[in-house]
Amino acid sequence: MTGCKSDKSEFDKILIFGQKYTDAWNSKVPEKMASFYAENGILIVNKGTPAIGRKQLAETAQSYMEAFPDLELTMDSLTKKNGTYRYYWTFRGTNTGSNGTGNKVNFSGFEEWTMNEQGLVQKSLGTYNAEEYQKQLEGI
Repeated sequence: MTGCKSDKSEFDKILIFGQKYTDAWNSKVPEKMASFYAENGILIVNKGTPAIGRKQLAETAQSYMEAFPDLELTMDSLTKKNGTYRYYWTFRGTNTGSNGTGNKVNFSGFEEWTMNEQGLVQKSLGTYNAEEYQKQLEGI
């Protein structure tokens, strides 16, 4: 019975972590988002080129923050399975940054987090429907 209780408190900690991670994205300060990752943390989105380390993670976040100055990220849910957490999110914004299309996007996805012993994201595998995102971005 005590095992369940500690699992719940660990889950609760990651739930709070997810809410703060969401707030970091919404702060529009890329380094805040990157601070939720280990120093050598990795983010791979849709099996693309990995962002490795906080500098590259911040650059990745900055690219979205600049492209969508009004971006709003919401945390939809959090689940745990086989030692990893899935952070489900929805991204909304208008592409009014430099060379922007002026179109609004509203798409959802998730990140599958492997946490390190310090409670930071060591590896995140992000997934979203890139085709749907592209259609919205281009106004198709």
